[in-house]
Amino acid sequence: MTEQPKFTTGHLLALVTIVIWGTTFISTKILLIDFAPIEILFYRFLIGYVVLLLIYSRPIRTASFKEELLFIGAGLCGVTLYFLFENIALVYTLASNVGVIVSIAPFVTAVIAHFLLEEEKLNATFIAGFLMALTGIVLIGLNGSLLLKLNPVGDLLALLATVVWGFYSVLMKKISALKVHTIGATRKVFFYGLIGMMPVVLMTEFHFELDRFGNITNLTNLLFLGLGASAMCFVSWNRAVAILGAVKTSIYIYIVPVITVAASALILNEKLTLATLAGTCLTLAGSYLSERKPKSDFQRQE
Repeated sequence: MTEQPKFTTGHLLALVTIVIWGTTFISTKILLIDFAPIEILFYRFLIGYVVLLLIYSRPIRTASFKEELLFIGAGLCGVTLYFLFENIALVYTLASNVGVIVSIAPFVTAVIAHFLLEEEKLNATFIAGFLMALTGIVLIGLNGSLLLKLNPVGDLLALLATVVWGFYSVLMKKISALKVHTIGATRKVFFYGLIGMMPVVLMTEFHFELDRFGNITNLTNLLFLGLGASAMCFVSWNRAVAILGAVKTSIYIYIVPVITVAASALILNEKLTLATLAGTCLTLAGSYLSERKPKSDFQRQE
């Protein structure tokens, strides 16, 4: 029996997730007017955790502390550190810069997985697709300018976010091998992510003013981030990782700048340039090339 329907599902889950995640930069940027980065992060994942708890409340038990460490590490990397770096980066640099920089996550993930996962190996097709997509990403970031405006603090934080996301992807691949319920596993990762935020919450001036939630713009963006981009998308992404592997799934991150640029044009009325359109085509072509399997792999599946 062929694995093709299962792989098709994995690709569809990854694509839908990325379409939603590609618009989160805009929502976060809007919320930064009234909320601090840690406040957005905490409320977003608190909403996501409660939703997942309502959907699947059964506890996820591990056989050893080593297995528990996988969930702790995934929570710290994929929730606490990644989004804390990303949210703070958006304070210091442009959303387009962050979108471009985090899009190198597939390459970072591939390198980490190459050393930590036996089944995740680099190949010439992946490298070629990566270089093509990276060229497209740079064109999108330049957006017709001769020089991409760099903001060292924000851009460095965005770069660090890609590194911790690579470790998160590898950890989720290991968690998927435990054959635990996807929603339950995601909820447990959220739990440890929220625990990891506590030191930052306690050390900063965290505000609990509820009047900010009375603003319909704030409320809708927080619900979008909590329900859609967190609760739903983390479940679909983790399932895609279980089906496709950490490297194959992360390739879809190449499409994030494309979605971000399109959303910015539609929502924020930002102008599309020829460089942006060319970059979009290169990014899509590169991501397609990177996810293709060598012919010998197809023959082994038949």
